[in-house]
Amino acid sequence: MADTAETTEPGGGPGTFTPRPGAAPLGRMIRAQAALETRLLLRNGEQLLLVIIIPTLLLTLFSSVDIVDTGDGDAVDFLAPGVLALAVLSTAFTGQAIATGFERRYGVLKRLGASPLPRWGLMTAKTCAVLVTEVLQIALLTAVALALGWSPHGNPATVALLLLLGTAAFSGLGLLMAGTLKAEVTLAAANLVFLLLLFGGGVIVPLSKFPGGIEAVLHLLPVAALSDGLRDVLRDGAGVPWSDLGVLAAWAVLGLGAAGRFFRWE
Repeated sequence: MADTAETTEPGGGPGTFTPRPGAAPLGRMIRAQAALETRLLLRNGEQLLLVIIIPTLLLTLFSSVDIVDTGDGDAVDFLAPGVLALAVLSTAFTGQAIATGFERRYGVLKRLGASPLPRWGLMTAKTCAVLVTEVLQIALLTAVALALGWSPHGNPATVALLLLLGTAAFSGLGLLMAGTLKAEVTLAAANLVFLLLLFGGGVIVPLSKFPGGIEAVLHLLPVAALSDGLRDVLRDGAGVPWSDLGVLAAWAVLGLGAAGRFFRWE
């Protein structure tokens, strides 16, 4: 990440360069690392299956075939917000936890931590890669949902706030898992959590289908708060879902705080 400069010394013709020792500007390093992280994520077939193909198939299948009772109205109006929440979960939590866990196991994080890029800069670059991937996911899923007859409502700023808080919450939990558990354990645990939340987080199956005591607990999960909040805004045209934002903010503070405290780089 060092710079070079064109020389003007005697004997040095045009196009001759000499090293300029030192790190590149911090902003340039973060942009370069973010671009690399994004390319690596999008080139990974397993990650693409997790973050693109599975949410798209679920949205198409459950919107087209009457498998789950989603209540009154079109199924896609219930499913689209939930699948958007699932997309955030798959990228910010599951995908990031697995990728970071194996980077930690193979010593990649240790070597990057010794580079001129500060460790918080590396985490910033990873977060930027997650956000870029989520933008692509949301654009694709929105296009598919609109083609299936979805009619969203609500304030886009509220939707963006929900998605950002959900990303923060899931990122913190994913980094906490990746930074404290072995890579193989992280792989199994992250996929298990993904499957459990897929069916028990209000994404595909309404939480009202669960017994009252269990339903109350499930509402406190971040994916349920994100799904419910997006559904209130995009389907029902409600205002700001403060309770769901509060749940997501609490998980974001706890997850990121614990990740910052307990994350081990090697």
